[in-house]
Amino acid sequence: MLKLGVNIDHVATLRQARYRDTPDLWRSEPDPVAAALLAEQAGAHGITAHLREDRRHIIDRDLQCLRDSISTPLNLELADVPEMVEIAIRTKPYIVCLVPEHRSEITTEGGLDVRGCEASLKRTTQRLNDAGIRVSLFIDPDLAQIEAATRVGAQAIELHTGRYADHFNRKDERNVELQRLIQSARAAYSAGLVVNAGHGLTVGNVPVLHVVPHLAELNIGHTLISRALFVGLTAAIQEMLDVMKGYRP
Repeated sequence: MLKLGVNIDHVATLRQARYRDTPDLWRSEPDPVAAALLAEQAGAHGITAHLREDRRHIIDRDLQCLRDSISTPLNLELADVPEMVEIAIRTKPYIVCLVPEHRSEITTEGGLDVRGCEASLKRTTQRLNDAGIRVSLFIDPDLAQIEAATRVGAQAIELHTGRYADHFNRKDERNVELQRLIQSARAAYSAGLVVNAGHGLTVGNVPVLHVVPHLAELNIGHTLISRALFVGLTAAIQEMLDVMKGYRP
């Protein structure tokens, strides 16, 4: 069964738009932890949150509250920097997904350059594994990056589906990206890695993604929070789960 990890970052984005300086105020809303609990009730198989260095949405208090409150696995996204790694070790999520991070970007713009950062990523992966935390690497669908991910010692990868999503309405370009995803998923699975995917996925483009083999989980956030404005979070998640049902690994 293809699992759904619900990213609740943009619930916190909305809170920070009004309560950036007072997120602990008793009336600050919306509460990302409440959203996570609702997502679990709606059928989500896990909760994803990205603690950025600039704390633009999720903040440290959110993380601890999530860890204490949710019953499904917590996937903590963060940059490979000492402060974030220490927070992960203290929080002890089920899995850490290491992602590239730039202060000027609106959202994550591409995958990690694992080949260029092997030594650092290997050390971080070992530290997290020693603390009982699994490690995933957010990478572009590129065979060289997958080979590097295996050398680093990660347990999983998350394939960046942003280019697939961007080119979805241009069939030829979309098919090129699909082939890259297919080849990368096969290579990663053959290397013993768990294969997840995410970025830019919607109820419109997820069904076509079903041709990519060996997918274990999709991590999806922005489209669910956007859709929730009109139909509610429970309905938005159930719509996504419905289009995921047809997937055959």
